[in-house]
Amino acid sequence: MPLRWYGNGDLSDPIYLHFSRIVNLTIHAMAFAAVNSGLWLAQQIRQPWPNLQFFSGIWLLFLIGHLIYVISRRPSPEESTLED
Repeated sequence: MPLRWYGNGDLSDPIYLHFSRIVNLTIHAMAFAAVNSGLWLAQQIRQPWPNLQFFSGIWLLFLIGHLIYVISRRPSPEESTLED
């Protein structure tokens, strides 16, 4: 089931901010997969690119760092209780 947020976003709401970080991480992962798969395919079709492993590895480290950031900024259970 996809993430849905009903109503206007409140930047002071920790749950809203966490969902925003998750969406940004998802976009980052999709860009990583699309660009790297295209580069590796182009390398197989054309001339080899000697720095492609280095480029992919550095970007993967940034992606893992982004994941760690999102996990570390997860709201605590007392912050995530909805106040009526």
